[in-house]
Amino acid sequence: MSQSLDKQYQPSEIEQNIYQRWEDEGYFSTGLKNPDSTSNDDGYCIVIPPPNVTGSLHMGHAFQDTIMDLLTRYHRMSGEPTLWQAGSDHAGIATQMVVERKLAAENISRHDLGREKFIEKVWEWKEESGGNITRQLRRMGSSLDWSRERFTMDEGLSDAVTKVFVSLYQEGLIYRGKRLVNWDPVLNTAVSDLEVVSEEEDGHLWNLKYPLADDPSQFMVVATTRPETMLGDSAVAVHPEDER
Repeated sequence: MSQSLDKQYQPSEIEQNIYQRWEDEGYFSTGLKNPDSTSNDDGYCIVIPPPNVTGSLHMGHAFQDTIMDLLTRYHRMSGEPTLWQAGSDHAGIATQMVVERKLAAENISRHDLGREKFIEKVWEWKEESGGNITRQLRRMGSSLDWSRERFTMDEGLSDAVTKVFVSLYQEGLIYRGKRLVNWDPVLNTAVSDLEVVSEEEDGHLWNLKYPLADDPSQFMVVATTRPETMLGDSAVAVHPEDER
């Protein structure tokens, strides 16, 4: 008896079952002797740039994960011990903002809940959002080793981060200094430039008087819209032959 093909491809009827079989039969598991070792010359390993548990994946994730999946499958099919490490990132400040917005919709603030209850809400969101991310990655067919999935707040991972920062400091590759930062008066913490929404507004032009080195009673005037940068100035250089 002949069976006609559907006019349209129905991925949900095929792909999820195939992927589940791949995962159940351990096709994505690593063949590395010791995946936790700092030396695995006989294998191939990629650590997924862990997506933030602040929402859903976007096109950028799909693009980079497709490349990593291609490389992982190539080395695995070449017979090499291969690991594509799965994981997600807590993205502390961004996650806190998402949770606070959800609470604000209920007219609740983190101060109303208190520290412990608010942390519980954050973990609840992590489970909801993180679960959605792993479902999306599976739906894409990503051949990650899910048996080794990690979260950046898992026990031991924070110690590893601290160890790396201490090592970098001891090697003189990082240092502590005083810098201008973006201060969030609501969260009471510094935030990165990526988390700042810039808006245009009318400003002012300030004239700063810098005393001359050879005659402190005389000044050079520099006009600027950013007077706060004066705190970082150690000198003002001029061309000695410039008549101005």
